[in-house]
Amino acid sequence: MIGEVHRRAVLLAGADLVGVLASSPERSREVAASWGVATAYEDLAQVAASDVDVVHVCTPNASHVPYAVELMRAGKHVVCEKPLGVSVADAEQAAAVAAETGMVNTMPFTYRFHPMARELRAVVGDAGFGAVNLVHGSYLQDWMLSPTSTSWRVDPVLGGPSRAFGDIGSHWCDLAEWVTGDRIASLVATTSISIPQRPAATAASFSATAPDTGADAPLVDVETEDSALILFRTVGGVAGSAVISQLAAGRKNRLWLEVDGGRRSAVFDQEDAEHLWVGAEDGATVLNRDPNHGSAEQRRLSSLPAGHAQGYAQCFESFVADTYAVIRGETRDGLPTFADGLRAARICDATLTSARTGGWVDVAGMEPR
Repeated sequence: MIGEVHRRAVLLAGADLVGVLASSPERSREVAASWGVATAYEDLAQVAASDVDVVHVCTPNASHVPYAVELMRAGKHVVCEKPLGVSVADAEQAAAVAAETGMVNTMPFTYRFHPMARELRAVVGDAGFGAVNLVHGSYLQDWMLSPTSTSWRVDPVLGGPSRAFGDIGSHWCDLAEWVTGDRIASLVATTSISIPQRPAATAASFSATAPDTGADAPLVDVETEDSALILFRTVGGVAGSAVISQLAAGRKNRLWLEVDGGRRSAVFDQEDAEHLWVGAEDGATVLNRDPNHGSAEQRRLSSLPAGHAQGYAQCFESFVADTYAVIRGETRDGLPTFADGLRAARICDATLTSARTGGWVDVAGMEPR
């Protein structure tokens, strides 16, 4: 699924897509033919030895860091799907090699690229908003609601020790920290596995049901969480909370972030991304995405006229376009890098540690944003 999203964004950014490496040489040839690209790579060594400028890593989580490290050391810029590996040590290695090589490295925390997420950041940062006193919200999906739903993401060997929080909770925390400019300093968490066994077969992400779901389909024990809840305190002393679940019936991709300040509150809802709700004591206002009004970054990322809905695809396209702009030597605001991937890994590790121990856990890495 995500490889096709990257492909579309690459082409729309004006790049030449010259080759593809899939899960096997046969699969590489199949995808190259369907995409109309010239080269079907046999292995990663061929990619590293090629003369391409940038490689997009869209593989299962466990291969992210080995691939990214080899490619950066070969002089390639890397766009790597999240998470940045399956452990903090993985993420630390990738971030260190990125700093050592100086290659451009980015991760698609793409919700930063909704124009109204940029507007939220501008509203929260305005003096008239008042000091932030509460950050809260949720990220809810339902694609794993059925007991027959499965994916490689369920397997901790391929997907890592965290599923719901590592996959979507990381997006929520990244957006909350980026919008407020304040980091999560400590947290207490609980996680739950509501469906203890799922089919051993796999299916494409978000396709819900495994290919083999008959009565005799083998089942495996589920080790990664369906849901997670955190309470946290930021470096600035602000309290917050988030509810994360892949079992919320009817919620397809609902990332909700509310920031409450001394004079105003503001809400970004990813399933209603054309609007931003801003509240005050005497009422509330709904701001519309509009290339002619609002903050400079909101206007820059508004590629369509007001009233012509932009969505996730445009976010991803803006993320890739900004990545390529930085590769060309330009500057862009809010581009997430491997340092942000490491940050997400540390929050996820603290969440799992707290869920296991039942207590508050400090989040490592308090470097300024």
